[in-house]
Amino acid sequence: MNSWLGAYVILLACLPWGAESGLHERRLLTDLLSNYNLLERPVVNESEAVVLSFGLTLQQIIDVDEKNQILTTNIWLNLEWKDANLKWNSSEYGNVKDVRIPPKYIWKPDLLMYNSADEAFDSTYSTNVVLTHEGDCTYIPPGIFKSTCKIDITWFPFDDQECEMKFGSWTYDGGKVDLKLKSPGGDTSTYIMNGEWALLDVPAERNEVFYDCCPDPYLDITFIIKIRRRTLYYFFNLIVPCVLIASMAVLGFTLPPDSGEKLSLGVTVLLSLTIFLNTVSSIIPITSDSPLVGTYFNCIMFMVASSVVTTIMILNYHHRLAHTHEMPEWVRILFLQWIPWFLRMSRPGEKITIKSILMQNKMKELDTKENSSKSLLANVLDMEDDFRPGSTLPHNSVYPHHNNHLPQQKNGGFMRLPHNQQQFDESYPPGIHRELSLILKEIRVITDKIKEEEESSAIENDWKFAAMVLDRLCLITFTLFTVIATIAVLAAAPHVLVT
Repeated sequence: MNSWLGAYVILLACLPWGAESGLHERRLLTDLLSNYNLLERPVVNESEAVVLSFGLTLQQIIDVDEKNQILTTNIWLNLEWKDANLKWNSSEYGNVKDVRIPPKYIWKPDLLMYNSADEAFDSTYSTNVVLTHEGDCTYIPPGIFKSTCKIDITWFPFDDQECEMKFGSWTYDGGKVDLKLKSPGGDTSTYIMNGEWALLDVPAERNEVFYDCCPDPYLDITFIIKIRRRTLYYFFNLIVPCVLIASMAVLGFTLPPDSGEKLSLGVTVLLSLTIFLNTVSSIIPITSDSPLVGTYFNCIMFMVASSVVTTIMILNYHHRLAHTHEMPEWVRILFLQWIPWFLRMSRPGEKITIKSILMQNKMKELDTKENSSKSLLANVLDMEDDFRPGSTLPHNSVYPHHNNHLPQQKNGGFMRLPHNQQQFDESYPPGIHRELSLILKEIRVITDKIKEEEESSAIENDWKFAAMVLDRLCLITFTLFTVIATIAVLAAAPHVLVT
């Protein structure tokens, strides 16, 4: 037991007391920071400016909030400057050529993003500053930056956006801190692609701004993140469904009016477009500018609303009756003659040409004159029938035996009886004139009724044909409108498909 205790004591005696590793770096940090004032600008001459080299590394575009116009990015800043108070001879400190110091112990520029939208305003993570023996300081703080970005929705969803990130010293003017660009643009070598936006470029520019308060300019470096929206998602989820819904509204004109679904289809399509327009409105910011897709949706919605109105008019024409509506002359000329000829439409067994139209109009004028002459002649004949013996009117059959005693006039309203009229009357049994007159009267009523039904059917067929012509006219018109509007929107867009 005593032997083991002695060996343990000897081992402890041989171990080194204290830590010898890092003595040079500890002494170096103590010497550097013992008399260092972090409020002092690190220049030899106070009239000189601290040259600050500034760069930016874009890691990722996290989100583009069009509604609130905020760009969220993952960025590494790169700041380099010389500190005249933090130099040493590396040979005196065990060849230690660089050290890492927290930024709270040394002077660092008060660089901020001017257009920050973050609640803390400065969203960088404070990392150590790499300090070399020649006084070069390198500070690379990462951060999730939220910056304001004016979203231009004119060409949505075929739009490009340019979001600025403006960096500069908050208190030092150009005479105290001179900002320099490390490179003409931001570093995108480690950029992670975004699913919605394609990165085009990240150029940078140095600006000098003079204010009334100060003679020296205030410097800033502005990085412009140029991005382009990937349109494939919006094309297949907004444009294509809108075109399909518009085509459904157009194809509704091919439905027969008796199906009862023409109006309900148009209203359903109108409601569907309203829902799509609300979807677009929830994405874009609230502004008076109308986006391209919003304009397209409004045009299609106007077309669908017009189709609903014309469908009501078509149904009204189709169900008109002869005893309730009389077809105006302009409707007859337009919808029964010229528009069917223009649309190459025809009725069964009747081909509409310019010659047939002119012949029909000419015949109608002749019929009008003939009808007026016939109506005058019919009035005269009706007056003669009232006093004609042996006529088909009832009073002739009521008093058939008084026919031979009526006065005869040559040119008056009475009719002269022939010499054999008496033998003719005596050859038939009594009352035959009454029966014949009643039969003739019924035949006249039946023929008048048939003629009236044929005329009514012809008028109703004219209204139905006019409705069919209007249906075909709306089909062609709204189809052309939809095609032209779609082509115009796609032609006006700066780009159509971006994958």
